[in-house]
Amino acid sequence: MDINLIWQTLLIFLIGNILLRISGRRSISQMTIPQTVIMIGIGTLLIQPVTGRGLWATFGIALLLILSLIVTEYIQLKFDGGETIISGKAVPVIENGTLNEKNLKKLRLPVDKLEARLRQSGITAISDVEFATLESSGQLGYLLKQQKQPATKEDIQNLIQLIQNGQPVNRSSQPLHQDNIFIETVTKNSPNVPNHLQ
Repeated sequence: MDINLIWQTLLIFLIGNILLRISGRRSISQMTIPQTVIMIGIGTLLIQPVTGRGLWATFGIALLLILSLIVTEYIQLKFDGGETIISGKAVPVIENGTLNEKNLKKLRLPVDKLEARLRQSGITAISDVEFATLESSGQLGYLLKQQKQPATKEDIQNLIQLIQNGQPVNRSSQPLHQDNIFIETVTKNSPNVPNHLQ
């Protein structure tokens, strides 16, 4: 066995790990489109030295891809329009317990697939969902209707207070309160997020 092949393979492993560490920690399911493209490109590039291409040229190209990814993510961080163009935004698929058929068609997401995702989250009926979005990562975000939400520690403490004092306590949260992060998908404005982080 050629000793050069051994040290090149170990160097590829080391440099590949460093480059992927620079690009950020995310699972495949959380990657944006640019991240996925670059990771596939890097994976393809890192095997090239073994097949006879130049080792340092390959590392240079991989570094250039990582720098491109960093610039792309910086653009998405600084410019809301850049994020929309590059990665897309969350798209509402359920509103007030009703399917948003227009968005489902646009996403080419069959109702059966949406229902499967809801079942995996422990949701038994679309009507129980106040709001659901398909995130740019492909994950499903949802908010149950107030009467279907599990009791929080605050709810239990309020119930104990009610039993002990005999005084009624109001639940303070509203399904689409101004601080609710699902508001952004409807109004296109993020609540309580500084503009420079949009």
